[in-house]
Amino acid sequence: MYTVDELNDRLIDLAFSEDIGDGDHTTLCCIPEDAMGKSKLLIKEEGILAGVRIAHEIFHRFDPTLEVETFINDGAHVKPGDVAMIVTGKIRSLLQTERLMLNVMQRMSGIATMTAAYVERLKGTHTRVLDTRKTTPGMRMLEKEAVKIGSGTNHRIGLFDMILLKDNHVDFAGGIAQALDRCAAYQKAHGLNLKVEIETRSFDEINQVLAHGGADRIMLDNFSVEDTRRAVELIGGRMETESSGGITFDTIRDYALCGVDFISVGALTHSVKGLDMSFKAC
Repeated sequence: MYTVDELNDRLIDLAFSEDIGDGDHTTLCCIPEDAMGKSKLLIKEEGILAGVRIAHEIFHRFDPTLEVETFINDGAHVKPGDVAMIVTGKIRSLLQTERLMLNVMQRMSGIATMTAAYVERLKGTHTRVLDTRKTTPGMRMLEKEAVKIGSGTNHRIGLFDMILLKDNHVDFAGGIAQALDRCAAYQKAHGLNLKVEIETRSFDEINQVLAHGGADRIMLDNFSVEDTRRAVELIGGRMETESSGGITFDTIRDYALCGVDFISVGALTHSVKGLDMSFKAC
């Protein structure tokens, strides 16, 4: 398994290969090899800045001689006209790194901005907003980093760091008890101690989980607000609770006020709008 840094390096290399191919012929045809200059990252929309750290990696991986002066760091609130950084070095390098850096920073900043809005919406409750695995292939680590920058909470990173028995797992296994029994046996056989969450679709399934045990968290899938309130009372703190499915920005606070511990929101990463910014010569 790759480390986070290794995954980021592979993503950067693949992205440059995808974008530059056998050469940036536009830049190569009109910019002398030894020409030097500087560009500024100009913010054009209000939001939460994210991606500064990975931007440094992009610049230095492509051209270690580029000098990056950062004025605004990850997690800061930005507004139109702010200059987040100035990069100095070979103009060819500035032009060839521009799009990848912007693609990453705009998307990460959009995610952080949306996450911060959801977190603010839950202010005064104990409920935490979670991301999901509904991420852009190859960019999951960066998108989940952006969620954290926006003060959200990461759910599992992938299929390897937590067990989440969803409806299909339960149905294919033959039911709640069978899925939990197989989960426990598997963990014991492989020397694992992963946190276990199980999805429930009805009060009957909740009661089965409570009677059986073997789970750390119960997911309440597509429950109404009123049923969520009843479910939280039924569970009574014996296991963590998570609401999921069809919850919007407008309804999330109603669910939080039911007392759930977590609410997962796929929109944080799958329906985000990038934050507007540009990289201009200065």
